[in-house]
Amino acid sequence: MLTLMYYYSKSDLGNNDFIMSLGEHCEKNDLLLVDICIDDEEELVERYQKVTPAISIGPYLLTSPFSQLDLDVATHSARDRQKRLTETGNKKYQARVKGGVSINTLDKFSLYFSKYYAVLISAFLAIFVMIPFLAPILEKKGYDAPAHVIYKVYSVLCHQLAFRSFYLFGDQLYYPRELAQIDSVMTYEIATGKPISDLTYARSFVGDKQLGYKVALCERDIAIYGSLAVFGFAFQLFRKKLKQLPWYLWFVVALLPIAVDGFSQIPGLSSGWPAWVPIRESTPLLRVLTGTLFGAGTGWYMFPLMEESMKETRIIVNRKLSIINKIKQSKVMAENEKN
Repeated sequence: MLTLMYYYSKSDLGNNDFIMSLGEHCEKNDLLLVDICIDDEEELVERYQKVTPAISIGPYLLTSPFSQLDLDVATHSARDRQKRLTETGNKKYQARVKGGVSINTLDKFSLYFSKYYAVLISAFLAIFVMIPFLAPILEKKGYDAPAHVIYKVYSVLCHQLAFRSFYLFGDQLYYPRELAQIDSVMTYEIATGKPISDLTYARSFVGDKQLGYKVALCERDIAIYGSLAVFGFAFQLFRKKLKQLPWYLWFVVALLPIAVDGFSQIPGLSSGWPAWVPIRESTPLLRVLTGTLFGAGTGWYMFPLMEESMKETRIIVNRKLSIINKIKQSKVMAENEKN
């Protein structure tokens, strides 16, 4: 049976003549009438609030104002299309028809994920950021083996350079290079007695009882993933009403600072560069700041973009649920009439 979706708002309910004529039209043309109040769904309000009442028949959409002739033409066109696709045995169409009146596990998951994707992604990122802090805690407690597993796993995702990482349970929170020129802070060179050229040692060094133990994720990565997680939670909290950050602002505010701060450090880790190339080392504060700008800025750009796709998912699945519920109601009414 062909379905006619009738989208309305509570303000449209006063037009009883139209509703009655629509019911007669559906009965005459053997259409299943599914009425949906857009006031119950935020995404439907956004799509239909200025054009209700709206009617969808197959691929055709009529928005207010429309005439009876428009409704008849759309109905006949949808009928002809349905007949043509059925007679030709179009498998894709048959699959859509079958899928349109049933809800499977994937549909349920899609609906759930479309509602809570920001929280789910943010929770994953929060756990991802917290696990590296478990490594120094385990080292402190003497559980070296599980701590080293964490360091090993995260070494694939992060450079873990000792002079660009935070430390727990030691004299200082960080041990920057002398090149960073941070006063009143013990440098990495003094703390370890190792030359900065030995990057293999800097990656593998996890700390000791005096210096503390290294977090398994560097300062900048903690800021990136942490701020991205926080923004995701905020996005869900504010009911996903934040507008997408324009790409050029994302480039200027989020990408450019971290790129300049990160790439400008490269000459400071190797030799043979021309004399005019500046040699510098970023500070923990700059790493955290640029990482936070990149993480939050990327979240501001990414989550609203994802929301547009998720809105469509919610509309499609809720539409299927409305059709299924209407079919069930029709069957119950038919059985009651027989009895």
